[in-house]
Amino acid sequence: MSLPCVKQPDVITCKAAVAWGAGKPLVIEEVNLNPPQAMEIRIKVVCTSLCRSDITAWESQAIFPRIFGHEATGIVESVGQGVTEFTEGDHVLTVFIGECGKCRQCTSGCAVKISSVVPLEKVCLLSCGVAAGLGAAWNVADISKGSSVVIFGLGTVGLSVAQGAKLRGASQIIGVDTNPEKGENAKAFGITAFINPHDSKDPIQQVIKNLTDGGADYSFECIGDTGMVTTALQACCDGWGLTVTLGVPKVKPEVTAHYGIFLTGRTLKGSLFGGWKPKSDLPSLVDMYTKKEIQVDEYITHNLPFEDVNKAFNLMREGKCLRCVIHMAK
Repeated sequence: MSLPCVKQPDVITCKAAVAWGAGKPLVIEEVNLNPPQAMEIRIKVVCTSLCRSDITAWESQAIFPRIFGHEATGIVESVGQGVTEFTEGDHVLTVFIGECGKCRQCTSGCAVKISSVVPLEKVCLLSCGVAAGLGAAWNVADISKGSSVVIFGLGTVGLSVAQGAKLRGASQIIGVDTNPEKGENAKAFGITAFINPHDSKDPIQQVIKNLTDGGADYSFECIGDTGMVTTALQACCDGWGLTVTLGVPKVKPEVTAHYGIFLTGRTLKGSLFGGWKPKSDLPSLVDMYTKKEIQVDEYITHNLPFEDVNKAFNLMREGKCLRCVIHMAK
C-alpha cells in the first residue's frame, strides 16, 4: 500500500522592498522565496502597516540587505510538512514573537489564524503597535480605575496605551509630545491633558508632579529614548509609581538612573508585545475589534500602494502619520 502523492510547493518569485543600507531608499525588486520547510508556512502578504521600529532599524542598524514589514496580515499560500494548524487559504496575522507551547521562552516568530471576514487592511495593526500599547496598559501595568497616567510619546503605541488607560477607567491621562499637532488628535484616544515640553520653563517631570499632586501612578515611555526613561521615572509618584518602557532606542541603549529613585519605591518594567501570548490572546483582541470594543481604524492616517513604500517611510520619519498601511498588489 502506498501513500497518496502530495504536491510539494515550488520556489516562487515575488516582489519585495529591499533595504540595502541605513537610511537609503528601499528598492522594489524580485526575490526568490523558498518552499516552507517542516513546520513552516509561506504567507502571501496582503497588507502591512509601517511600524516605528521599522524606521529605527532602517536608520540605525547595520544588518543589510533586509526586508521590513513585520506588522502584517496575509493569506497562507502553502504549508510545510507536519503543519496541522494551518491550511492553504487561512487568513493570518504575522507576529514577531512566538508561542509554540513547548519552549519556556519561544524565540521564533509565528502566525495567528483569524477570521476570514475581518478586514486584513485594518487588523494588521494588531500584529504589533496597537496590541503592544493596549497590553502595556492592561497586562504589564494593570492600570487601575481612578488612577493617573502619563504617556511620553503619542505615536500609535502611546495612543494605544492611552486607549487602554481610558478603558480601564483612569481619571487623568496626560500625553507628552514635542509635536503640537498631536495634542488635539490625542483626545479621541483618551488623553485628558497635553503637554509640549518646549512650551514649559520647568522640567517636564515637575510639571507632571504639579498636575498629579505628587506624581503619576503610571508612567509610560513610548519614544525609544533611554534618557526619557529617567524622566518618566521621575514623573511617577513615590511609594508605588510604576514606569513601563516600550520604545526601541536608536542610540544609547543603556538606561541610567539614580538608585535613590528606586529606594523611594518606584518600579521600572519592560514590555515585550504588551505581555500578550500571540496565539492565545490575539484572537480575543480581534474579536474585541469586530465588536467595536477597541479602536483600530482610527490609527490609520494613510493608505498607500506598495510602489509608494518609500513615501510611507518618509511620512513616518517626518512624524506626519500614525500608521500608514501599505497595500500589496493583487
